[in-house]
Amino acid sequence: MMNISRKFWLACLVSCAVFSADAQEFKIGIVNLDRIFREANSAKAAQTKLEQEFGKREKELGDAGAQLKTASEKFEREAPTLAESQRNTRQKQLVDQDRDFQRKRREFQEDLNARKNEELQQVIERANRVVKTLAESEKFDLIVQEAVYVNPKHDITDKVLRILNGANGK
Repeated sequence: MMNISRKFWLACLVSCAVFSADAQEFKIGIVNLDRIFREANSAKAAQTKLEQEFGKREKELGDAGAQLKTASEKFEREAPTLAESQRNTRQKQLVDQDRDFQRKRREFQEDLNARKNEELQQVIERANRVVKTLAESEKFDLIVQEAVYVNPKHDITDKVLRILNGANGK
């Protein structure tokens, strides 16, 4: 609801600015953040950095999950032939292993999400610096990062990407 209200007021602001511009031209630009995240060298570098940082841990987690699955399948096959005390002991072990695995997987996902957010925030900050510089140098009145529809003539994402990739966003 708040997002709709914010968009409504932004639309009102833009329309008021356009109508009050009299003979002046109102210059607007749109930046597609999704493209920035996909195509900017700094975003690609951040993704590679995350893969290197979390790759080993992700592989270990995958191996642990495969071991747990194998142990569970083995238990299912052997359960009918085991004594009740052995069956209960192995079942408890499997439940404990699964609980530990789920905890480790959850911790991994939380750590990965936190690091990804840190890296994406740095990409956004660099992109925003470029957008601000571009807005000042080309005398834009308004630059928006999110829109329902964009006329391609207002899309400045390519310019932002060229600057980001050419100057490493600095």
